Amino acid sequence: MSEPKDFIVSCPIPIDKYPRVLLAHGGGGRLMHQLIEQMFLATFSHSDRPPHDAAEIHLTSHRIAFTTDSYVVQPLFFPGGDIGMLAVNGTVNDLAMSGARPLYLSAGFILEEGLSMETLWRVVRSMQQAAQTANVQIVTGDTKVVDRGKGDGIFINTAGVGIIEHDQAITPQSIQPGDVLLLNGDLGRHGIAIMTQREGLAFETTIESDAAPLASLILELLKAGIKIHCLRDLTRGGLSSALNEIAQAACVKIEINENAIPISEEVQGACEILGFDPLYVANEGRFVAFVPPEFAQKAIEIMRSHPLGKSAQIIGSVTERKTSGLVTMKSKIGAQRIVDMLSGEQLPRIC
Repeated sequence: MSEPKDFIVSCPIPIDKYPRVLLAHGGGGRLMHQLIEQMFLATFSHSDRPPHDAAEIHLTSHRIAFTTDSYVVQPLFFPGGDIGMLAVNGTVNDLAMSGARPLYLSAGFILEEGLSMETLWRVVRSMQQAAQTANVQIVTGDTKVVDRGKGDGIFINTAGVGIIEHDQAITPQSIQPGDVLLLNGDLGRHGIAIMTQREGLAFETTIESDAAPLASLILELLKAGIKIHCLRDLTRGGLSSALNEIAQAACVKIEINENAIPISEEVQGACEILGFDPLYVANEGRFVAFVPPEFAQKAIEIMRSHPLGKSAQIIGSVTERKTSGLVTMKSKIGAQRIVDMLSGEQLPRIC
């Protein structure tokens, strides 16, 4: 990896002359080139080569993981993060769920005419810091500007490439009856952080997003020889939707224990006030792992020794094969109930 770039304190675009994004910033002329060269290339470039239509990167002969995602969160800045760091971490985490080591990202920006250049600069700096933390490089990108009122400030698309250095098949189809289900931390903080900021709600304690890059924790598990059958990050739809997707894909029944699922008092209280179920609230730094029972205790110990897994718990298991897949939960009072998938989202525009 190249040495990380030092952050520039002030915005490199002369905002006294162009304080906001103009349609001309996406028109292919002088202003667009100024934006790309002085803001994006100056921040993200790791090469002395002149810019080209495609980045040239050198990979080993390992298997490659490739993913893409788009980010439309509102508000752009929220407790614990912003759209820029979310775009980097979200794509890094998608790569990590295949056990890959993330290496390179692209970044596509859809900017609305009138967006503050200082706001854009904050997002760009946040992306660079998040990339540095996750040990990845942003190597290529694109910028488009849309008419005022057509873009809600800024949308970001990122794609990511990583290498798979293990020989495991980490997919839902690898799940077996008897597998133990591990969760790396408490649920619901990202979705509630977005909701409270968006609606101007105030609680005694500020609830911050859990957004974080998960690759280092996953790679620690693999390095220790933990057999992993499946991984899934818990973004839109939360734990419930993720488990239902996996159960249907693997044709298994998954049973979870409500008493074992960590949820902070602040999030639980906010959910009760707002009428949300924390099992369905989005997260951006949480994942579930399906491992054979003989690996479960060692995996939990490794997770709890990592900053992103301190409150990791065993929350359930895979009990049997099912034609259509099923998720059930043992409640705090001992009753069994089906945990279904929502038809939509409790809270839209959270990532």
